[in-house]
Amino acid sequence: MLVLEIAMGLYIVVLGIRHRRPLVVLLLLVQLLPMVGWELRHGEGLQAHGDLLADRLSALMALINGVVGGSICLYALGYMREYHTAHHPEVRDRRPLFFSLLFFFLAAMFGIVFSNNLLWLYFFWEVTTLCSFVLIAYKQDEESIGNAFRALTYNLIGGAAFAGAIIWVHRATGSIGLTDLIHAAPALVIGPALLLSLAGITKSAQLPFSRWLLGAMVAPTPVSALLHSSTMVKAGVYLVLRMAPILHGTAGGIVVALVGASSFALASLAAVGTSDAKKVLAYSTVANLGLIILCGGIGTHEAVWAGVLLILFHAVAKCLLFLCVGVVEHRLHSRDIERMSGLVLSMPRLSIMLQIGIAGMFLAPFGMLIGKWAVLKAVIDTYPIIALPIIFGSAPTLFFWMKWMGKLLEVTHPIPNIEHEIGRGEWFALTLLSCTTALTCIAFPLVSAWLVEPYVIGVYGRSGHLAHGNFVIMTIMLAMVALFPLSFFNYGRRVKVLDPYLGGANVESGARYQGAVGQVHALQMSNYTLAGLVPEAGVFRVGIGVGLALLAALAACLLLLR
Repeated sequence: MLVLEIAMGLYIVVLGIRHRRPLVVLLLLVQLLPMVGWELRHGEGLQAHGDLLADRLSALMALINGVVGGSICLYALGYMREYHTAHHPEVRDRRPLFFSLLFFFLAAMFGIVFSNNLLWLYFFWEVTTLCSFVLIAYKQDEESIGNAFRALTYNLIGGAAFAGAIIWVHRATGSIGLTDLIHAAPALVIGPALLLSLAGITKSAQLPFSRWLLGAMVAPTPVSALLHSSTMVKAGVYLVLRMAPILHGTAGGIVVALVGASSFALASLAAVGTSDAKKVLAYSTVANLGLIILCGGIGTHEAVWAGVLLILFHAVAKCLLFLCVGVVEHRLHSRDIERMSGLVLSMPRLSIMLQIGIAGMFLAPFGMLIGKWAVLKAVIDTYPIIALPIIFGSAPTLFFWMKWMGKLLEVTHPIPNIEHEIGRGEWFALTLLSCTTALTCIAFPLVSAWLVEPYVIGVYGRSGHLAHGNFVIMTIMLAMVALFPLSFFNYGRRVKVLDPYLGGANVESGARYQGAVGQVHALQMSNYTLAGLVPEAGVFRVGIGVGLALLAALAACLLLLR
């Protein structure tokens, strides 16, 4: 592992020198040189009580990684073939490298969730960083390379914090075991826990590090889905939730919670100001990961229970949405939500899958809403003032998801069906994820009872849970919601779409009308982004400022500990 770490480090140094990125070289050397010297100096004395860790949280993360990540790989088979032949023939076909990196990525994620030895975890952590860099830069154009280096820079900041945490843990406890860190006296290891939380914040693209995740959208859709849903960002929130028992009740924990809360509120608000579907999904990812970071910072048993469930529900629903948008982009040659008007006619089955994914993100009784309710309760029980960003962040969330669902169902004129052009591999992956999204809601109490609650009880001695009455209500609501997408099967054949009545001014067929001076106009319903009222760039600048202020507060906590 040490040899491979050095090899990866040298490769990044060469890249940084070749592309004139001195900050990348500096950040890499800041973590590589101390770690190599420290490992060589201590040698076999660096031990953990068991190099592997297999508990209920690891099992749940492995299921997410396997099912969601595997679905992405199946989807990518047809998608990448069409990507090169029909849509981007100018991009050099490097599919063998692409799929190799996907599998390395998934393998490294398994390594992260099953590693107890912090040196092992750090190694796999850096493998995901390097793989993401190459995948984001897949097109090899100036924009892709620039965004890849931004992701690399931010993640190297987290890597430096991770390296410092390992050395600090060893000095404080004499061990490099994750479980030894968690079970040590909190006052002894709060410093390393905060550094590991910082690494998790950078990996999960929280403010002020969110730009790398937005820039990752230049990569092919399977890469976006992989980074935003099942891997990479989930590694960050996984690590912060592991640190939750140490952060509970500390000033540093409050700062971590505020980072998550502010990321949720501001990213949700920024999503209102854009109609780019992938941008909306990216901002939503930052927002929902912020809720999980908030849970880790609070550190109570209820918060951790809610945070683990949010990881599950977010992974399956968000991956489904990203892959659906990738198909729509190839068919419509646009990912603008305004262009998705009437998708219920042009792609009825895909429209249903999109609706399932959107419902999974915000609609009762799907799990994300249940998770948010649990987070809100945990916050009110500990730090009530932090409930404000959750409340004000949830309002724009409702707005942009409802707007998107409305555009899918909006019909103004007859539209031909173009769904037959979608490949079998893509259909298989989308169907699997749609069923998984629905099943995670139906089986939510079982997942909680078998995987989540035993883990939380093992750490805290007690756990949050869903009351029986709430379970009955959720079942009834799920049955009612299930009727909605079912009503759109064969929609194009059973429903005759007529022109809207425009006072006798319609022109020929379709939703067109003649204006007062004889000019023909098309009837349109659009511009629900409120870009003028909620400018995306302005909100993002505020978020950067808030994020930097919270980073300064986190640095102050660390300095006081030293």
